[in-house]
Amino acid sequence: MKMCDFIGTAKKLLGVNMGLKEGEKLLVLYDETTLKIGESLFIAGEALGAETLSVRMSILPGNGVEPPSIVSEAMTKADVVVAPLGMSITHTQARKKAAAAGVRIATMPRITEDMFFNGPITADYTQVAELTRKVSSLLDKAEIAEIITGDGKYSLKMSLKERKGVPSTGVYTEKGQSGNLPSGEGYTAPVEGSADGKILIDGSFVGFGKLKEPVVLTFEKGRMVHAEGAIAEDLYKMLGENPLARNLAELGIGTNDKARVTGVILEDEKIYGTVHIALGSNDTFGGTVAAGIHVDGVVKEPVLKLDGKTVLEKGHLILE
Repeated sequence: MKMCDFIGTAKKLLGVNMGLKEGEKLLVLYDETTLKIGESLFIAGEALGAETLSVRMSILPGNGVEPPSIVSEAMTKADVVVAPLGMSITHTQARKKAAAAGVRIATMPRITEDMFFNGPITADYTQVAELTRKVSSLLDKAEIAEIITGDGKYSLKMSLKERKGVPSTGVYTEKGQSGNLPSGEGYTAPVEGSADGKILIDGSFVGFGKLKEPVVLTFEKGRMVHAEGAIAEDLYKMLGENPLARNLAELGIGTNDKARVTGVILEDEKIYGTVHIALGSNDTFGGTVAAGIHVDGVVKEPVLKLDGKTVLEKGHLILE
């Protein structure tokens, strides 16, 4: 692709998804994994009349790791922040504080050039936003969630009582709105200590990409106590010795019909009709755990029940 193609996509993203206006302050955060995308967003921001600053960062050591303090401070001074980075800053205090200051933020962890032009970025975001809000509303109202996987062999139950659903619509045009781009998911932080049972993850997993073989995770009192499968030993190593890293942090539902299984969680967790869970931190979206790590795993065709009612079955949402 030529740079002019990148700039055209970047203009659409900034204008439609972020609502960037002439005279606003735009901050672009990128690293060596996203050089062309970062440069195109900078050029597009200037072309749209924004006061634009780009910062090339060192690759962060992991997902959920806080960016340097100078970057965190700069984020709070912008009107719009776009962050195509090799690691995710979605679940960081830096993102949370900037959003609280009214900044509109799009995090784009591990976005590829293919994803920038194809797949979920091409979705009808009016449709995605509407569906995402409906899904988030269901999570808002539910007290108990059950994920059934492995053709009924495994069941994982958790409490959602008094936890809010978070809509990541892909449209962040109002003050303080933030989420991923590309996007399309409704998610929530299950009550700490409530998750019990087993779940088979067969789509992808942060740190491992597309899964060649499924992994089965066992939870007791809200924490993963056992992993079984080809990636099990490496998963233990990635999580380390911190018990908080094994916290069941998130339950999410994908709502983007253009998303594909690519091995990059930014896209994979948005696939319409999938469910994902995460381990580690959830303090930035309604939970209480700050673990310094946040890793997701995607289930391709689960059954999801909320308060005993099936809302997702074999890749299809059942919304009445």
